[in-house]
Amino acid sequence: MKRFLKRNAISPALLILNLALSITYFICIVAFFPIGNEFLFSLLVIGEIFHLWQVIGYIHVVWPKTRVRAFNESYKPEVGIFITACGEPREVIEETVQAALAIDYQRFSVYILNDGYVANRSNWKEAEQIAKAYGVTCITRQQPGGAKAGNINNALRVTKEPFVVIFDADHVPKPIFLREMMGYFIDKKVAYVQSPQYYKNHDENMVTGGAWDQQALFFGAIMLGKDDTNTAFMCGTNMVLRRSALIEAGGMSEQSIAEDFLTSLLIHENGGKSVYVGKVLAEGLAPEDFLSYYKQQFRWARGSLEVVFKYNPIFRKGLTFSQRLQYLASASFYMTGVVVVINALLPLVFLYTGLEPIAISTMNLALIFIPYIIVVLYTLQLTSNFSFTFRALSFSLSSFPIHLKAIGQILIGRKSGFVVTSKKKLSGNYAYLVMPHLVYIALVCIGITVGLFREGFSASVITNISWSFIYVAIFMPFINAAFEKEKNVAGQEVAA
Repeated sequence: MKRFLKRNAISPALLILNLALSITYFICIVAFFPIGNEFLFSLLVIGEIFHLWQVIGYIHVVWPKTRVRAFNESYKPEVGIFITACGEPREVIEETVQAALAIDYQRFSVYILNDGYVANRSNWKEAEQIAKAYGVTCITRQQPGGAKAGNINNALRVTKEPFVVIFDADHVPKPIFLREMMGYFIDKKVAYVQSPQYYKNHDENMVTGGAWDQQALFFGAIMLGKDDTNTAFMCGTNMVLRRSALIEAGGMSEQSIAEDFLTSLLIHENGGKSVYVGKVLAEGLAPEDFLSYYKQQFRWARGSLEVVFKYNPIFRKGLTFSQRLQYLASASFYMTGVVVVINALLPLVFLYTGLEPIAISTMNLALIFIPYIIVVLYTLQLTSNFSFTFRALSFSLSSFPIHLKAIGQILIGRKSGFVVTSKKKLSGNYAYLVMPHLVYIALVCIGITVGLFREGFSASVITNISWSFIYVAIFMPFINAAFEKEKNVAGQEVAA
């Protein structure tokens, strides 16, 4: 078993202590510490409310609980395997087709869902050639619309199997894939079964490593916890769906660029059950360059935030309390960028102006903050089997420009198309993508001079310099990944 999928025994007492310290810290900030500048204090409170919300959501998902799920290994209905393709290199599609044909299962058909023609890919005919060579069916879409979701819906109209598997073209299944997945459908209410995404190229470079480090926490502790409360959602690939449940939900949703996330919500709303299998049953590719990573993260952020603004789970009928909480927690994660900006700017504001949100000594603040943050970080590490890395934290918090862009586009009503993610390393200068971080570092350097000139090495100056240095340290792995030397290789854009 992969390290990130191993579950440690979690004491409810630890989680209660975590929540108690988080609430205590919040109350002290809001009610007991003297207020400095009222506007800055308001911003600080907004940030702390969001932090408390994240703690509550995480405690809820990792709280020890047991879910009894029926599984019958002899249940082996007919399956259609959909391999979604959109101009990927021939060898990428071919490897996945070969692996799909080698799956240890009796009744299945393999389909290449070829969107290369409607996406104007020059190599779109290669998918048809591969299908002919391996004796599988290629469904080449002639009418565009709906991006990946439209491609899947088109295939649903021309196939008949009661269950469908969806693989992205770069996700190569293992022979045991269907044997580990199909038995859960003995429960007629199970609508889909999801398995982890695992990036086999995670050691390739800084970008693939950072992308995987982020995914490890999600596909480990978070999705395992969601499964316990019937709140696991589809993740685009490595999943099996019951055709009738998908059709009842209106097919794969074409209303969002995160079609899997929204469709999961609609299926749960209809009373469908979900299962998450905590085993790596297929291996895929992480984006290998910084621009591709940026585009992928933006698509996930934009699509997830649309759920908050357009399909808010709080007001959806048919969802359980846990489903409402977990969908909102997952979608609102991409609002982290707003809070990162607030927290990173507060020490800068002090260095330049002397204004601060709360007027309290460093020692008194440390007495309440240090126990709180130690317990929070320990809980995070314990629940992730100590697989959560500083690089994962860096990539998550440093993605604030992506989050802000996604929020801004939603607020102004700007449409955003489905942008496929490159699986070949692209060459280029990506400094512009980390310009906000570089500007921040420059402002910190200048601000230190201003602060020291104004009041010397006072406790407040030292404290705010320290906070600003923490954010500089957090941003550095992200910046380094943007400047990592790229090979001059022509990339092909493929679905992720």
